[in-house]
Amino acid sequence: NKEFAQDHIFKHEESCNSLSDPEKEGKLRRLQESVEAHPDDPSLRFQLGVLLWKEWDDKEKAAEQLLVAAKLKPEIEKGGAFTYLGLYYAGLDSESHTQRALKCFQKAISLNPDDSLSGEALCDLLDQQGKESLEVAVCREASQNSPRAFWAFQRLGYLQLHQNKCSEAVHSLQHAIRGYPTSAHLWEALGLAYQRLGRFTAALKSYGRAIELEGTRIFALLESGNTFLMLGSYKKGVETFQQALEISPKSVSAHYGLAAGMLGLAKECNNLGAYRWGATVLEEASKVAWMSTQLAGNMSSIWKLHGDIQLTYAKCYPWMEEGNGLEFDMESFDNSILSWKRTCCLAAKTARCSYQRALHLAPWQANMYTDIAVTSDLIDSLDNSSGHDLSAWQQSEKMALGALLLEGDNSEFWVALGCLSDHKALKQHALIRGLQLNVSLAIAWAYLGKLYRKQGEKQFARQSFDCARSIDPSLALPWAGMSADFHAGESAVGEAYESCLRAAQILPLAEFQLGLAKLALASGNLSSSQVFGAIRQAMQRAPHYPECHNLNGLVSEAQCNYQSAAVSYRLARCAITNLSGSDRKSHMTDISVNLARSLSKAGNALDALHECEDLKNEGLLDAEGLQIYAFSLWQLGETNLALSVVRSLAVSVCTMEQKSAAATVVFICRLLYYISGLDSAINSILKMPKQLFRSSKISFILSAIHALDQNNRLQSIVSSTRDYLKSHEEITGMHFLIALGKLVKHGSECRLGYQSGVNHLRKALHMYPNSSLLRNFLGYLLLSTEEWNDTHIATRCCNVDTTNPIEAGLKSAYEILGAGAVACYAVGTCNPKFSYPTCTYQCLNEPGTIQQLQKCLRREPWNQNIRYLLVLNLLQKAREERFPCHLCIILERLITVALSDELYHNDDSSYEYKKFQFLLCASEICLQGGNLTGCINHAKNASSIMLPDGHLFFAHLLLLRAYASEGNTVNLQKEYIRCLQLKTDLHIGWICLKLMESRSEVQTDLDMLELSFRECPTELMNSRNLWGAIFSLVKGLICIWNQDIVSAEEFLAQACSLAGAECSLLLCHGATCMELSRRGCASQFLSLAIRSLVKAQEASLIPLPIVSALLAQAVASLGSKEKWEKNLRLEWPTWPPEMRPAELFFQMHLLAKQSKASPQSSSVEFCQSPQRWVLRAIHTNPSCMRYWKVLQNAHHMSGELESLFLLRVLINAVVVQVDSSCRGKIGNLGPQVGIQEDVAGLQVVVDAGRLGEVVEIVDSIRHIVGNLNPLLP
Repeated sequence: NKEFAQDHIFKHEESCNSLSDPEKEGKLRRLQESVEAHPDDPSLRFQLGVLLWKEWDDKEKAAEQLLVAAKLKPEIEKGGAFTYLGLYYAGLDSESHTQRALKCFQKAISLNPDDSLSGEALCDLLDQQGKESLEVAVCREASQNSPRAFWAFQRLGYLQLHQNKCSEAVHSLQHAIRGYPTSAHLWEALGLAYQRLGRFTAALKSYGRAIELEGTRIFALLESGNTFLMLGSYKKGVETFQQALEISPKSVSAHYGLAAGMLGLAKECNNLGAYRWGATVLEEASKVAWMSTQLAGNMSSIWKLHGDIQLTYAKCYPWMEEGNGLEFDMESFDNSILSWKRTCCLAAKTARCSYQRALHLAPWQANMYTDIAVTSDLIDSLDNSSGHDLSAWQQSEKMALGALLLEGDNSEFWVALGCLSDHKALKQHALIRGLQLNVSLAIAWAYLGKLYRKQGEKQFARQSFDCARSIDPSLALPWAGMSADFHAGESAVGEAYESCLRAAQILPLAEFQLGLAKLALASGNLSSSQVFGAIRQAMQRAPHYPECHNLNGLVSEAQCNYQSAAVSYRLARCAITNLSGSDRKSHMTDISVNLARSLSKAGNALDALHECEDLKNEGLLDAEGLQIYAFSLWQLGETNLALSVVRSLAVSVCTMEQKSAAATVVFICRLLYYISGLDSAINSILKMPKQLFRSSKISFILSAIHALDQNNRLQSIVSSTRDYLKSHEEITGMHFLIALGKLVKHGSECRLGYQSGVNHLRKALHMYPNSSLLRNFLGYLLLSTEEWNDTHIATRCCNVDTTNPIEAGLKSAYEILGAGAVACYAVGTCNPKFSYPTCTYQCLNEPGTIQQLQKCLRREPWNQNIRYLLVLNLLQKAREERFPCHLCIILERLITVALSDELYHNDDSSYEYKKFQFLLCASEICLQGGNLTGCINHAKNASSIMLPDGHLFFAHLLLLRAYASEGNTVNLQKEYIRCLQLKTDLHIGWICLKLMESRSEVQTDLDMLELSFRECPTELMNSRNLWGAIFSLVKGLICIWNQDIVSAEEFLAQACSLAGAECSLLLCHGATCMELSRRGCASQFLSLAIRSLVKAQEASLIPLPIVSALLAQAVASLGSKEKWEKNLRLEWPTWPPEMRPAELFFQMHLLAKQSKASPQSSSVEFCQSPQRWVLRAIHTNPSCMRYWKVLQNAHHMSGELESLFLLRVLINAVVVQVDSSCRGKIGNLGPQVGIQEDVAGLQVVVDAGRLGEVVEIVDSIRHIVGNLNPLLP
């Protein structure tokens, strides 16, 4: 009690005065004399008692005076006397004195419920005596008597939290925080109350506030971390526990929470397929958990956590592929598999040891037996040396039984025994027993279905899987089990694929992913991105499965990545050598055939030939192998040997199954065409038995050969074979082939018959309007023609939302849309911001082309065509927006990623051209960004690629532009001459060279450039005229730059005559004629201007800005006021609201003043007054003094309003003329001499209408301007 009283006395005497001894004695003497004179004055008694308590430390005499004061007036100083008396009695060692202290404190609180000192002291005494209920009653009474008794709310909140009355505690603690908002204890307690109520977000906020107030609150950090883990925010939980460890490095709870958070984070990574990152996190988690065992090795939960981490590590540790080339040998592969198994097995054994240690510390916990059983089963599966004796009990089974001995009514333990046991009867009994205990246990139904399926009881298996799915749709095993039972019908295969895909997405298990790849092979979905990701993940988790690498090779083949496919097949062959069984030989044959096929497609015909010869020597060369063998011989130029293999194939056709026979006949026909030519192939086909042609596949190959034959010798055979086309896909495919035939048969030597193919496809689309194959092919043909308007029809043919990648055809819908947007920017521009395209076929569908290409690239990151088109479209967008920084960065990244692909290091001409275009794009970006060195380097790299001269022309044109920017006249002249030597068949190249010629100092040869432009091949007259018109437009612009307006008018008139009704050219011609008329040239120029502008107005389906405004000005010059009004009204809607210029508002002002129409009419000029039009013009362009003068001369303003506007004119004059001149001549003097401050003050008083204060500020400005006069021009 003495320590307790001293503590409270110390708190109470924090503010005691420090007086000298004479002063204290004088003060004491005066108070004593006053008390003797007035013995019944309680205030004097109270003051004397406090003085003796604080200054003289005479508690006994002080208590005597305070006792008298309390008797005389109990409520003195709000019960302060009772507080001192309570502290005095609490400091005495006696039960009676303690009771007196309690009564004193109770009296003090009853007189002043806000007295926190008495309240806390009373509660502490009650707490020491174990009177918790009385303590709660005191706090509740005080809180009810006064809302400012914050100490009572605080103490009551703590007590309620201790009694687990969390809802009441939240209310009390919230009220207490109002009085003590900076108390970290209160925020921490409030967070704990919220946490117990399950209000985790509120709890996190409260803990966070406690940590902000006091960063070392270890409890708040630990509970915050636990709450984050409970909510699944493992990353935030890990960060919180790391912060806690910085404060308390040896905190067991912090180590445990950090390890648990890392375990959850690693599982998240594994579910996303990021096995390597997950393994890295688990390695760190294992270190943290091991540190916990060193700090508290006698806690079973810590050892269990360490075991969980090691077990997860053993399950998710990925296999690292150590070789990517074709020379991947068996020894290195075996070593990598052995190393992977050893790592996993070591982790599993470590986990088992940890579980055993946990079981030793807590042998009553049955789940430890199950953990050991699962770990032992994993070790047995990884350790090949340990054999299985089915007659003996395995360790995993024994441990599972141990768990059941402790908790025999636990259904999950029975399911664990059923999963781990190798005995079928025991498995079935355990699973059924688990369902008897809990019929809604979905996992038990799923494993029971799996057991029934292995036993061939498909009906029971289906019923079990249905039960599992109905109970828990998020369980993966039932979906995978249902997908394994589909074998009949194409739709069933598609349904099985979707079911297995869902299973693999729920649980990325290697077995599910392999099943998904097999179903994708059967359903034709091997090129899907989901299958690609699944098989890559499966290869990391099951590298010892040969089928894993084999399926990975098939997926790579589906993506035309044949080199990667060959590597995968070699890995599969290495893996299968370590297996045993009767099927090993057949699997080896399949893998070898796949390897030979991929090598042949990759261009490695010699290696493919060696593979086929090895199979031949072993007698394992089947029909498919013979086809690859013959094809490889043909690739190597051994045509005679290839024909001999074909004869062997032809002899065995009759003994083959119908499907294999059809594929063989197709191959024979194709190879005969490649080796012997068209005539020989047709003659061989005519000699074949007609019963071989009863197949849709053969119908296709015969139709393809027939399409190349101008004599139609296979007409009758082809017509009869088309009767075997049954499905919708086969019929549309045949129309696709017929259209190809029409291209060839109706074309010339240098040009295909595009129109015939287009006509046939249009007819076919009337019968099959939803065929993506026909739509894409029609769009491709329309893009291939030279008709400009066909570009927009092509893009409308395709539907990117419903396109099936399997039915894409020669080009996908995304590729056609991207190419169409490059051909005409209006295709991909839904909302032009920087220009006014005059194209009448603008695309109105959202989203735009770039968004569609980005969407496709995210789905197919290996698709180089999409990446190429995306770069071109982004470059086009960047050019229109004047190359903003963010677009340039995006383009640089895309180009870098594209050029890093190994495909662009081959000699394939198509990839060489794309590489050339990528380098030109990179060079253009550097040029626009001012990086001339990078621009020149990229352009030189592009010019060194082996491409036709017509393409290299553009690399040297870019070099010419770079040297012009650099001012390098010598190299500029060299590149100009080089462009003239290389030449190009594209008109745009010569037009660009003409522009550079006019803007650079080069020695020109005008006749050679224009002659080369005219020699560009163009079969269609419309295209020739349009390019001629553009060339004339360029020459007209050059004349305008050189101030030769008369010659410019002649060139522009020539352009208009060639292009016809092209509104943009007519606008240029009309504007030029008006300029000539303004300069006082012949009067006919005004008439020519009106004629061209009227044509432009009539020709533009989308009204072009400026046309009507110029026309209004022209007709006004001739005195036609009505036409002036009409054309000004037509000009208004041609501008988007956000882009309307100031001059347009000013013209509306003039129209509103001059118009004779009724103000009540719907004309646009009457939507507001003439003064408002002028104000809008000034708001848009406040620097134009012409608008201000018009506003000043307005006669409809009066009095104070006119003064306000005149003052605003003065402000603008000062800002525009004075301040700009100061900046131009004397630097930063304007702000120093105070002009800006005075102008700002003038603006404020003018806006407020306080005209009386204006004169003083205006005088100040006049004085400053006068001082600056000598400095201004």
